[in-house]
Formats: sequence, structure tokens, C-alpha cells
Amino acid sequence: ICRSTCTLCRTKPTDLVFVIDSSRSVRPQEFEKVKVFMSRVIEGLDVGPNSTRVGVINYASAVKNEFSLKTYQTKAGLLQAVRRIEPLSTGTMTGLAIQFAISRAFSDSEGARVRSPNFNKVAIVVTDGRPQDGVQDVSARARAAGIEIFAIGVGRVDMHTLRQIASEPLDDHVDYVESYSVIEKLTHKFQEAFCVVSDLCATGDHDCEQICISTPGAYKCACKEGFTLNSDGKTCSACSGGSGSALDLVFLIDGSKSVRPENFELVKKFINQIVDSLEVSDKQAQVGLVQYSSSVRQEFPLGQFKNKKDIKAAVKKMAYMEKGTMTGQALKYLIDSSFSIINGARPGVPKVGIVFTDGRSQDYITDAAKKAKDLGFRMFAVGVGNAVEDELREIASEPVAEHYFYTADFRTISKIGKKLQMKICIEEDPCECKSIVKFQTKVEDLINSLQQKYILRKRVPAPE
Repeated sequence: ICRSTCTLCRTKPTDLVFVIDSSRSVRPQEFEKVKVFMSRVIEGLDVGPNSTRVGVINYASAVKNEFSLKTYQTKAGLLQAVRRIEPLSTGTMTGLAIQFAISRAFSDSEGARVRSPNFNKVAIVVTDGRPQDGVQDVSARARAAGIEIFAIGVGRVDMHTLRQIASEPLDDHVDYVESYSVIEKLTHKFQEAFCVVSDLCATGDHDCEQICISTPGAYKCACKEGFTLNSDGKTCSACSGGSGSALDLVFLIDGSKSVRPENFELVKKFINQIVDSLEVSDKQAQVGLVQYSSSVRQEFPLGQFKNKKDIKAAVKKMAYMEKGTMTGQALKYLIDSSFSIINGARPGVPKVGIVFTDGRSQDYITDAAKKAKDLGFRMFAVGVGNAVEDELREIASEPVAEHYFYTADFRTISKIGKKLQMKICIEEDPCECKSIVKFQTKVEDLINSLQQKYILRKRVPAPE
């Protein structure tokens, strides 16, 4: 059953070759994570002799053709073959591997459909180090031969090398993850990349009562002014003229050293663009801000600032704490202080907490996380980079899957806005949730605008 967004996608017929670094810097357990990533991407493909074909090149000091595009014609066969791949554990000859892709992997004799313009040629290069040979010229030859190249860098990879390898636009073809433990989070991006883009609204393949809005390979429904979207995500009801609901919203922001100063500025921008979307007043939305690292610091309480301009100015002035990650202590502060009447919280007004973190907590969070939810606070957990998913789930309200979000690069939480709209808004008359509708829309747009900046700025976290 479709809800807020309906997806109808089949994958483009593609000749896809993974080019996988298994040099000595890639530990055996890390190489297993790469194999899981490849398997997840393959699981989302339409595999077959007339659909998508997949090959894998394994490289270190030498290049090993694990299997070619013509070897396996079923998804099950591919997945079994991926499980059998072993690391080579020597040097890093990335250029040699790309040359092998040009001359062998994407050749007619190895199963590539070189004579048909209907089949895309795609290479996904995964590496964690600086190559011991040149990549610029050979990558240019590969792109000139019609091969679209995605470059994924892990850990202490040389970002300049990734940009030399990848196709244009670089924002769409270069990805960075801090460690192999989170590489699987890029799966969704590549599933979308191989999706056939179709305008389902134009073809009439939708169930929207009033307005259909197309997205790549999918659609979402909306309503005309004066109407609100019902919970089925398709039909609309007339509004009774609400002017925005009351909401006490507190941001709980990780200011630990692993965030890095440049990314902390992005977090501040994230907060302020959400504030821009709210109806701020004594009777509508109030915003509080708490930063934590080795200790907890209230930047400003609920209700201290009566308008968006003053809130945004205070956020911009927030100084980066740059120490540890005491998430449990911060959650306890949220319960004991942030949502207390003495700190501006209003009795009977919905309480929403958004916890933003990029690392493992250095203290115990279970009791405080449970108490926050037991008190009726609606808790959202947003994790980036090295954040621990089990901790995010522990913080998040029920149903957990709709209240926690994890991403390596912001892409995988592009639908956070719709879920926030459905979960934060608790008024009987959904038209009274005007401020929350604006809130979710702004978050959606914001995540899309920040995702590339974050990828280019994020580096390996400093030890805490």
C-alpha cells in the first residue's frame, strides 16, 4: 500500500563492473563489508542476459578477474560468487585495474554489450589508499570509452585521486565514508542510480486525488491550498483554517571533536534552516538548543527568543565544544532541564527532541533514553558517520524505524521530512499542523542541499 511516497522502479539494463581494492591496508573483516555492499547493490538489480550483467575485478599489486559480465546470468549465482571472493593483500595498483576494465572487463569477449547503445557501461571503484600508479590518464580513457565511473573512498583515501577517477558531475560520482563499517549505507544511492527514471504523474500511474508530484522513478501526492493530505497519502480533506500548532522543539547537538569545525558549521546551518520553516511565537513553536561533548551546555532554553531572527543569531554564535561524546548525560539534561517549566516548556504542548550525533556515546544512555520516551517526549535520532545504529534505535521513539535516521552522507535520510510530519503532528485536525508541514518540507530541501557539502568536507574523525 502506498503512503506518502509511492515507488515504481525497474533498473536500467547495465553492464556493471565493480573494481575492488583488496590491498594490505584492507583488513579481512573490512573486505567482508565490501562484499556485503556489492551484494546489497546486486540484490536491487534486474539481473539477466538481457537485463543487467555484473562483473568483479579484484586488485592489489596485480589484477584478478573474479568473474566477467558473461559468467553469471542469475542474481543467485552472482551473490554466491561474491561470497567466495578473497582479498589479495598486497599493493594498490588502481590505474592497472582501471586499464584492465577498459581492455578486458568491458570487452565483447567478456560479455559486454559494446555494440548496443541501450546498455550503459558502469564501473564502481572502491579504494582506501593512495594508488602506487597513475590514474588520471587511464580514467580519462575509460570515460572517453563511454564508461561511467563512480569512485568510493574509505578512511584515509586520497580525495584528489577519487576526483581524477570519477565521471562528471563529481558531486554525483564521488563518495566518501569514514570506515568500511558504514560503506553499506551507500547501497540506497546506487539502487536509485540504476533506477529507470519515469514521470509516473505524466503517465497517469498514480492514485493522487488532487496533485501528483513526480520524483525519480516515484511520485508523492499533495493537496490544493485549503486542503490537507490524509494519512493514506493519496486523498485530501478540507482545512478549517488553523494557523499553526504549538510545539516545544529542542535540538540536542553533538559537539565532540570528531564532528570537526567545518562540519559543525553545517550543523548550525541545518538548525537555522529548520528554524526558518517554523512559526515562532509564544503560542506556536518554541525552540531550545543544547550542545554536548564531555559535558552539557544549554545554548538557550525554550522561549528565550521570541522570533526566528534572534534564534538564528544565537545559533550562529554557538561555540564548538570539541571534546568527548556524553550522549547519556545530554539526554538526562534534556529530561531534567530542557523540557521543564522553569526553562520555558509549556504544559500540554507537544515536546519534540532531535538528537544529532556522529559517534559512539562514551557513557550509558539506556535509562535516560527510556525515561524521555516514557515521559511522552517524541524523540528523533539522527546519526552521521561513525554514529552507532543500536544507540540511535535506543534513543528513538516507537515505531523506531520511523524515528531514527542514519546516513554516511545525508542521502539516505532524504525522506526524513515526511516521516517527521506524520509523527510530530498530533493534533486531531491535521490542518493545525501548518508549522510542522513547513518544518518537514524545509528539512527535506535542507538535506538535499547539504549532502554534497558534507561529503566533500567530511574527513576521518580525530580520536576522542
